Amino acid sequence: MARNLMMLTAVVAVMSLAASAGTITGKVSGLPGASVVYVEKMAGKTFPAPTQHPVMEQKHLMFQPRILPVQQGSTVEFLNNDSVAHNVFWASIGGNKKLGHNLGTWPQNERRAFKFDVAGAVPLLCNVHPDMAAYIVVVPTPYFALTNDSGEYRIENVPDGSYSLTAWHEGIKNQSKHVDVAGDAKADFTLSR
Repeated sequence: MARNLMMLTAVVAVMSLAASAGTITGKVSGLPGASVVYVEKMAGKTFPAPTQHPVMEQKHLMFQPRILPVQQGSTVEFLNNDSVAHNVFWASIGGNKKLGHNLGTWPQNERRAFKFDVAGAVPLLCNVHPDMAAYIVVVPTPYFALTNDSGEYRIENVPDGSYSLTAWHEGIKNQSKHVDVAGDAKADFTLSR
């Protein structure tokens, strides 16, 4: 009897969690290329650093992926998959030049890691190959998405509530809007230069 009661309690708890979380979907239009859409800070909530380490590769003389969104507190691994040496550096994080950093230069098949504790866009460069460029977009919550080729995005398991939703796109100022999540919510962005 006690075991059945515990199982019933667990099922009710899982169902109530599912009922109190929703999905934000939408589309970012107006400019070509991918955007990152994310929920801004949530009052009274902190999030543990992710245990998985996203990888930014250097392959075929390019950073891959071109845009890598990560949660604040993430450790990103930089992997050189080319037969030539590469460097990784950034002049700022979120425009703050005091947060610039140079990881140095290393050969093929080696990795370097860096923990991104500050939210903001990180423009990556390689001083060995000046044509190489990419972005890491460090966001303050685990609720984010990179748009697909059609500009569509989907952010799942967002707790019900009212939030500020932000769209980041290379080369323009972030655009934010209010969104109420109670189950499913929709928010579209039209960006311009």
